[in-house]
Formats: sequence, C-alpha cells, structure tokens
Amino acid sequence: MPKRVLAALSGLSLLAFLPARASAMCPVCTLTVGAGLGMAKYLGVDDLVSGIWIGGFIVSSTGWLISVLNRRNIRFPGRILLITVASYALFLVPFYQVGFIGQYFNTIWGMDRLLLGIVAGSIAFFLAALWYKSLKRRHGGHASFPFQHIAMEVGSLVVMSILFFVLGKLVPTII
Repeated sequence: MPKRVLAALSGLSLLAFLPARASAMCPVCTLTVGAGLGMAKYLGVDDLVSGIWIGGFIVSSTGWLISVLNRRNIRFPGRILLITVASYALFLVPFYQVGFIGQYFNTIWGMDRLLLGIVAGSIAFFLAALWYKSLKRRHGGHASFPFQHIAMEVGSLVVMSILFFVLGKLVPTII
C-alpha cells in the first residue's frame, strides 16, 4: 500500500481518540455494538442473535450520523429518511450479494434468520433510545447514572439476544 494511503488511514484512526460530546447515539455506543458483533461472529453465534447486534449497530450509526449533521447545521428535506435507507442498504445489499441473507436453510417462520435479527435489534435499540430520552426528560435533562444511555441501549440488545438465543434453540431452522 502506498505511504500516502497509510498516512491518511493512520490520520483517520486518530479521530477515534478525539473527545466527542455525549448524545443519545454516541461513538461509544456504536463501537460497543460493533465489537459485540465481531465477537459474536468469531464465536460462531447464530445468525438470529448476530442480526440483533447488526440491527443495533445500524440504528446507532444512523443516529450518530444524523447527530453529527445536526451539530454542523447540515439540513436538507428528507435527510433522516435518506440516511436511514442508505444505512440499511449499505449493510443489507452486500449481505445479500455474498449470500449471508437469502439462504433457504437459514430461515425461521419463513423469514431469513439474519434479517429477522436485524429487524428485532433495530426495533429494540431504537425503543431503548426513546425510553432513555423520556427518562432523561423526567430527570431534568440528566441521566440517572453515568453512561445510562449505553447501559439501556446495549442492555436492550443483550436481553433480545438471550430471548432470541432461546427461541433459536426451540424453533427448528426451517418452518
């Protein structure tokens, strides 16, 4: 790899160490979900459970990008919908092209296990973020304890993972 490319990549990696303002969807949440996904794949976790973490990662990174654009006053009509659709497309299209999604023997209730996990994880993470915002509003704009948003959002993914792990063991692969 050329030295200029390596220098640019190392410069970009330093951005990870810059302090960022806390928000409901912060870089820590995004990195935590991404790390959880990497470990799940490494340990051979079921696609149903891995999909939950992918869904949470997509929601987290989408929220993070929208938050960054808001802070920089970059606004245009339909931006939230466009960013959300683009975020899901950036994950789902490559997963489909390489065969992670759409395998006949990897379904539950007639739906792809990975895709079902992504939908469930997205919903769980989004609802946990809304719940956190609601609780924060009730407490005068403050969290009840440090890193509450991370605990709630990642905790929702952990709870869903346990539920879907049990579900995945109880329900046959093809129905």
